[in-house]
Amino acid sequence: MPRVNVVSRTLFARTAGAGCKGPALVVAAGLALAAGLQPVEGTAAAPDYPSRPIRMVVPFSPGGTSDTLARILGQKLSEAWGQPVVVDARPGASGIIGTEIAMRAPADGHTLMHGNMSQFAINPALHAKLPYDTQRDFAPVSLVAMAPQLVVVPPSLPVASVRELVDHARARREGPLFGSGGSGTLAYVGGEMFNALAGTRMVHVPYKGTVLALNDLVAGQVQVLFSDMPIALAQVRAGKLRALAVTSAQRTSLVPGVPTVAESGLPGYSLVNWWGILAPRGLPPAVLARLHAALVRIHELPEVRERYAGLGVDAASSPSPAAFADFIVQEAARYGPILRKAGAKAD
Repeated sequence: MPRVNVVSRTLFARTAGAGCKGPALVVAAGLALAAGLQPVEGTAAAPDYPSRPIRMVVPFSPGGTSDTLARILGQKLSEAWGQPVVVDARPGASGIIGTEIAMRAPADGHTLMHGNMSQFAINPALHAKLPYDTQRDFAPVSLVAMAPQLVVVPPSLPVASVRELVDHARARREGPLFGSGGSGTLAYVGGEMFNALAGTRMVHVPYKGTVLALNDLVAGQVQVLFSDMPIALAQVRAGKLRALAVTSAQRTSLVPGVPTVAESGLPGYSLVNWWGILAPRGLPPAVLARLHAALVRIHELPEVRERYAGLGVDAASSPSPAAFADFIVQEAARYGPILRKAGAKAD
């Protein structure tokens, strides 16, 4: 069973003990890497990498979680290697457009993709045909972050808990409206899972990015959002949105006063997002090893952990590229049946 080195202990507390069938999580705050990266097998064979600027493709809209995390990581990679890291946002089609662009790039390590769960565990279940094979056409390098979703509503909606949201939704033939960044995003899956477990008929409203959905939520055009934590947390802290619950199996210290969906009346509800770095298939093993080592070291840095935590995200890393590949396979196997049972469909 694949392992995940979670820099922060909060995710382990959320996920373990919830009957989760996902990968086992191993807390690794005491890694020797915290004191400095040790030589990794294969890194000496790639002394000239990187030899030019690195492009990091983000298949989602600028200003979103993937974009924000990619810019933090890109800055640290640039500082470590002395080469610019250019974040290239290519949003559209729930991440499919940017993912295909990254897949077709040369496999030399100078094009990376800051991917997430929706591309690799959700889209394959929603789309009968994709322009790539998520498990064949990419070289997984490492996880970089994990976080639950935050269920948020505008203060104008007369609900203060998940139970009240369920009652409010059940009292209507259809509605309220829940937004998302598209049918392949976790915000969509969160809403459809909620409908399936609660017996509600909230209506999905897709946007070209979760940030746009959030803007309309604040304006009252939609009433519910299962949002990435970094996108919604600032609005919650500013009093512009109300947080009802987190989607992880257990509470998180990122927002310690917010209950889980499961404890608020929908037992069994559990949804945790993740982000990771991948490259086109065929990446030389020495380059892969050097990339993995750099990502692990960066995500052990206290300043990176603090910046991620400030956004509402846990820094994480995989023990090896192979472990990340196994993680992706297990996530796809877990969410495929959930999506089919919920009747989730691509727009």
